[in-house]
Amino acid sequence: MTTSRAGPPMPARPVKVTRYQVVRRLTRAAAHSDAQLIAEAAVLAEGSAVLADLTGGVVCSTPDTAGPEGVRAAAHPRLHPHLTIRKMTGGVLVIRPGPASPVSRIDLIARTCVDLLRMRARVRRAEDTRHAEQRLHTAVLHLLLSGQPRLATDVLGTAATHATVFRLAGPQMHAAYQTHWRAAQPSVTSKAPRMLVCMEGTEVAVVALHGLGHDRHVARPYVARIVERHQLVGGVSDPLPLDMVATAWAEAGNARHGATPGCLASATFLGSHGLLRAVPADRLTRWSAAVLTPLTREQHRTLEAYLRSGSAQAAAAVLDVSEGTVRARLRWIGTALAADLDNPTVQAQLLLALRAPVPSPQVSTSVRLVPDPPLPTDLLGRDDAHHWATALLRPLDKPLRIALRCWLQHRGRTAPAASELGLSRSTLTDWLSKCGRALSLDLSSATVRAELHLAAETIATPEDTPARLPRRGGRTYRGQQP
Repeated sequence: MTTSRAGPPMPARPVKVTRYQVVRRLTRAAAHSDAQLIAEAAVLAEGSAVLADLTGGVVCSTPDTAGPEGVRAAAHPRLHPHLTIRKMTGGVLVIRPGPASPVSRIDLIARTCVDLLRMRARVRRAEDTRHAEQRLHTAVLHLLLSGQPRLATDVLGTAATHATVFRLAGPQMHAAYQTHWRAAQPSVTSKAPRMLVCMEGTEVAVVALHGLGHDRHVARPYVARIVERHQLVGGVSDPLPLDMVATAWAEAGNARHGATPGCLASATFLGSHGLLRAVPADRLTRWSAAVLTPLTREQHRTLEAYLRSGSAQAAAAVLDVSEGTVRARLRWIGTALAADLDNPTVQAQLLLALRAPVPSPQVSTSVRLVPDPPLPTDLLGRDDAHHWATALLRPLDKPLRIALRCWLQHRGRTAPAASELGLSRSTLTDWLSKCGRALSLDLSSATVRAELHLAAETIATPEDTPARLPRRGGRTYRGQQP
C-alpha cells in the first residue's frame, strides 16, 4: 500500500461555483501536484476524492480517512453505485459527492480531473524520456572520449565519421543547457540533427556528429547564439574523425581558455588569417583531392592521427593498434604519396590537405608534395603567399620569429630547438609564450603550428637562422656571441 498523503488545508466551501470556476480551480491545482488536484476536487465536490493505483494502493486522498473506501470502490465499482468512479491508465479516480452537490458538477469534476491527470502523466513520461536521452548523450560522449567510436556509432545508429566539439562554461551554464535542449532539439535518432548535448562537470559539452564535409557546421549557429545570450565562454574544435574526439575535446578546451564572455572561439584562433579563409574553397578542395587520392580510408585515418597527435606512439593509442603497425602504415603512405613524412613542411602541407572544408572529389591525377615552396602555388601565388605570411607573423620581432621557426622545424620539441638556438629550455619556453601572446594563438594546437610553420618558411630569409639570432649578452644565451 502506498502511504497516503494529505493535501493542503481545505478552503471554505463555496456557496455557488460556475463551470468555468470549477475548471479554472482544478487546472491551477494540477499545476502544483496530483495531491493538490485531488484536494481541490474534494472541496468542489463537497465530499471526498481518492486517487488509487492499480495495485490497490492510495496515491493521494482528501481527507485521509477516505482512502480505504476509495481503494475498495476502485476494486469493486458495482458495489459502490453512490460513488463516481473513473478508470484511467495507471490509476482510478473515486469521488464521493456531498449531499447537495449536483450531478452535473460531479461529472464535470471527474472528467476534468481525469484529463488533467492524463496530461500530468504525459508530462512526466516526456520528462523521463528527456532525462533518459540526456543520460544516453552523456554515455555516448564518454564512449567517444575513451576511444570507442565503433561502439558509440552502434549505440547511436549513425554513419557519422567526424565530430566537432564545443565546450562552454560560465555562471549561467545550467540555463544554457536547458535552452540548448529547447532550441536545438538534440536527438540521437537518425532523422534528427546529430548533436550530443551534455552537462560534463562544470561545463556544457556539445558534440556535432557529421561526415567529412556534410553538416559540419550545423551546430555552430545554435551554440553561438546561446553563448552570446547567456554570456558564456566557449571554444570549438576543428572537425576531427570520431576516433580523435579526445583530441577535439582538448582543442575546444584550449580555445575556451582564450575566449571572452559571449564569444565562441575557434581552436585555431587564426580568424581571417587562417588558410581556410585565405585560400578559395574550391581551389583547396581540388588540391586536397589531388594530394590525398592515392590513400585508402584506413591510410587517411592513420595519417591524420599521426599529424594531429605528433608521434607514432600517440597515434597508435588513438587508432588502438600497435606502434609498429602505425609505423608500417606510415611507410606505405610515404611511398604512395611519394613524400618525405619526416619533413615538417610536408607534414604541415598534409595537415592542410586533410582539413579541406568539403569532401574531396575523385580525381585521376595526383600532386607530389615538396618543401619548396612551403605553400604550394596551386593554392596561392608566391606574392599572395608572402602577403598572407607577413600579415600573420607581423607581431613578432626577429628574435622571436627565428626562435619560433626553429621550434616549428623541430615539430614543437623544445629541447632540440633550444640546443640549436643556444638558449636554455626555460628561456625558449618563455619566448614561445611571448609568441603565443603576441599572435593570440594557442601553440599547443597542431593546426596552429602547421599554419605558422608554412608562414614562417614562406617569409624566411638567409638571415632567419639560429646563427643569425641577435645576441644580447648576459645569461640569455648559451655559447659565445658570434
